[in-house]
Amino acid sequence: MKPLVVLVGATASGKTGLSVELAQRLDGEVINGDSMQLYRGMDIGTAKITADETQGVPHHLFDILEVTEEASVVQYQALARQTIAAIRERGKTPILVGGSGLYLRAATDVIEFPPTDPGLRAQIEAELESEGTAVLREQLREADPESAAVIKDARRLVRALEVVRLTGRTFTSFLPQRNHLPSLEPVLQLGMKIERSLLHERIADRVHQMHSTGLLEEVRRLDAAGLRKGRTASAAIGYQQFLRVIDGVLTEEQAVEETIIATRKFARRQETWFRADARITWLDTACEQLIDQALEAVRG
Repeated sequence: MKPLVVLVGATASGKTGLSVELAQRLDGEVINGDSMQLYRGMDIGTAKITADETQGVPHHLFDILEVTEEASVVQYQALARQTIAAIRERGKTPILVGGSGLYLRAATDVIEFPPTDPGLRAQIEAELESEGTAVLREQLREADPESAAVIKDARRLVRALEVVRLTGRTFTSFLPQRNHLPSLEPVLQLGMKIERSLLHERIADRVHQMHSTGLLEEVRRLDAAGLRKGRTASAAIGYQQFLRVIDGVLTEEQAVEETIIATRKFARRQETWFRADARITWLDTACEQLIDQALEAVRG
């Protein structure tokens, strides 16, 4: 069976271009592993690959959600595995590409996701509204001190309490442990290693280009389509900043700078996540023979 090639790394590290080259050389098809690129219409702000840039290589799991919908890692897991199987049935090489660490792990590793109960979640959200964050955080601290110590935002607090009340287990017990889970597939993971100052430069250039090519207009269109109703999509970097431009809170220049800063912080979190996985073979993005490096790793 052909291996599933997984190409990971920080945003703006060069994954998209290399994935197309790999697909051309390996007779492959590309699968999206970026949670924000699942959304239809979120093109400029997510640096989504264009039709011309695909160079005829089939791409999958892009533009499958409306901005009002919630992205679900459980749903993505099923879709990604179905797509991988279908590509292999065609005799092609599946190439999974992205920077959303948990989504990528969901596609490849044995991960148990906790169940959900919309009614229970609504009840906890009502408690949050009436009793406040401190009360719910204390409840979580008593039931799951490890999760309580690291969860900062109200949304994850509600989710952790939902899991505790629904299953009797801690939210932490469902979290995947790196390097110890068997993969469901023959997998080769390749990582994009890039020098920090170069990455920062690329991020700044990319955000300025997004602005100049119409990010504000894209956000306006999506706002009219209900972007603010989608909790996941509206929180995406770049989109949340330019919604504040529409609201008159930020200038366009301020939104650009805040987006650059937020993207750099996000890239550091991505690097931390991926570096912790010893299964990844790292590629030097500064190498002129980058594609040859990648092909050697695949053939090896």
